[in-house]
Amino acid sequence: MRQLEISDLITAVDPHTGRRLPVQRSEVMRQLREADDERAARIVARMPTDEDGVLDPYAVDRLVVLVHTELQRLSEELRIDERLVHVLGPLLAAIRATTGRSGPFRLVDVGCGLGYLVRRLAATGALGEDVELVGVDLDGTLVGEAERLALADGLDCRFVHGNAFDLPEAATVYVSTGVLHHFRGPALEAFFQAQAASTALAFCHFDIAANRLAPIGAWIFHRARMRHPLGRHDGVVSALRAHDDETLLRAASVPGIRALVYEPRGMSNPFCTTLRPVIGVRPDLEEPLRRSLGRGARRLVGPEHFAVGAR
Repeated sequence: MRQLEISDLITAVDPHTGRRLPVQRSEVMRQLREADDERAARIVARMPTDEDGVLDPYAVDRLVVLVHTELQRLSEELRIDERLVHVLGPLLAAIRATTGRSGPFRLVDVGCGLGYLVRRLAATGALGEDVELVGVDLDGTLVGEAERLALADGLDCRFVHGNAFDLPEAATVYVSTGVLHHFRGPALEAFFQAQAASTALAFCHFDIAANRLAPIGAWIFHRARMRHPLGRHDGVVSALRAHDDETLLRAASVPGIRALVYEPRGMSNPFCTTLRPVIGVRPDLEEPLRRSLGRGARRLVGPEHFAVGAR
């Protein structure tokens, strides 16, 4: 059965300009019912529209901000920033050693939402003063809220409304959390191809670890932490849609990139591993990265581990 997240359907933007597009409530409900998800259709049925049946964009924006605010609790409780730094620290060390540069190095968070990760990294300074922190999202409302929160805390970071791969200034490293499962099939491959075609040296994308316990854990957490039915629904569906390690490595193994998974299934405890990263580096960075990781390099495996092969 096809799994759909409500949040993916109730907002639509032009991927090139970021311009908001109208969304018909009846069309969203039709897609959900075709996916045999009547519960989700009932959630959408309660959302306000104008006289033409178009979802009220202001109501949608309020709901999206609410849900993302609640999702921030998940990032805080799972210490996502610390997990990212555990991998990004050695990755940036490898980049510094290989390039001989002193910076600046630009980290771009793709689909940053409310910018929790970027704001947290700016607050802790964990990656060093030579790392510029940029969050990018196609949702202008979320970017505006991220900017407001960063300004309130006096943080040295910035946020951009638009396409992360169309920025005038090139990224050194692309990162994301909880984004990969939103892409399916050719769209997932295109996501990685866009990064390989850029001048970026690496990427590090954390997403839900696909195991049998993930949907159960998602259900427990979201029932306990999320107040709105949409957040509860989408949290579980996200876990059900998570890509397995082989799928991610196959999609990420594009020319010019060495794809790796850190803590893959079979090398981690499913009771403890909720998210794990797929990493991509330019080929000359793999050995420096492994040296920087030290003993942690044993947790890093490539496509050959699953016999999926690099293309």
